[in-house]
Amino acid sequence: MDSEKIEELKGFVQHCKQNPSVLHTPPFSFFKLFLQSMGAQIPPSENSGRDNEKNQDTKQFQSETLDEEIVESDVELDNSYIVEPDNDPPEKMGDPSVEVTEENQEAAQLSKAKANEAISDGNFIEAIDHLTEAITLNPKSAILYASRASVFIKLKKPNAAIRDADAALQINADSAKGYKARGMARAMLGLWEEASRDLHVASNLDFDEEIGSMLKKVEPNAKKIEEHRRKYERMRKEKASRKIELEKKKRQDAETASILKDGEVIGIHSASELKIKLNAASKISRLAILYFTATWCGPCRVISPVFSTLAAKYPKAVFLKVDIDEVKDAAAEWNISSVPCFFFVKNGKEVDTVVGADKTSLEKKIAQHAG
Repeated sequence: MDSEKIEELKGFVQHCKQNPSVLHTPPFSFFKLFLQSMGAQIPPSENSGRDNEKNQDTKQFQSETLDEEIVESDVELDNSYIVEPDNDPPEKMGDPSVEVTEENQEAAQLSKAKANEAISDGNFIEAIDHLTEAITLNPKSAILYASRASVFIKLKKPNAAIRDADAALQINADSAKGYKARGMARAMLGLWEEASRDLHVASNLDFDEEIGSMLKKVEPNAKKIEEHRRKYERMRKEKASRKIELEKKKRQDAETASILKDGEVIGIHSASELKIKLNAASKISRLAILYFTATWCGPCRVISPVFSTLAAKYPKAVFLKVDIDEVKDAAAEWNISSVPCFFFVKNGKEVDTVVGADKTSLEKKIAQHAG
């Protein structure tokens, strides 16, 4: 072994004595195993640098997670028109397969007339009975189902009204009275958007003042719900877009980080390679420590093992080593007049320097700028 290598080995051993935690880093695990095989006891590891970085990563992840949470707020609606849903057994429906004779039609009209009289007197239950009889006689009449649905509205039985309105619309898809009754019933159940649609159809088919009055009650709630949905749909799309961008950035950062060799010193062999590594470090906002050295430099041989140790201790910083005799154009670009010399670069800008083999200042500045 030549004298230069022996001097470097002496410097490394001296550094291990002063900072034994270096033996727990991956690059020097082979040396730790060798010492242990010889009976040596290795002091516990001090991983403060790594722990701080892990904590920072955890905080960043938590921050990103909290930023993406979407908690929907309640919509303030006017629910004064809402009633308790009715759960009564369904009223008798007509048999659509029955042949309706002229006699049955006349009898059904007579029952409907009796129902109208009962409605005028406020006897809604009696009106329901008459209309049920009329539906049994003429089950193919949409107007009879729609009429009974309107009486169920007066009795505040929205579910029963919806059943009859559906039956009316199955017979006649253009039944204005069917849409009106179903719209009013849906409003009683707080189905504001559905109610608004039904009432608008009814209005287009055969507008009356009652429909207009109901729309004034229903539309504000329906619009609030629609605006609420649009707002949170937009927020969910923005969240999905942020997630895609975040995942894309993570992939790009991982690809960039893969060429920076966490925990290792990267030897630079050309000025172009130096620019690539500095740009990669800047892209993921990592501190880069640029170490200019020379094979003939005694202090460099002492500080080189320290530089390797610090690379392992601060794996999220980028440690670059340049031999000024090998990469002369880089040395000239950085105006190197003496070695060892260390430049600290962050986000593409030089933020600090250390000249000479001052390991205390070197680690202090790494800890200062790597955070």
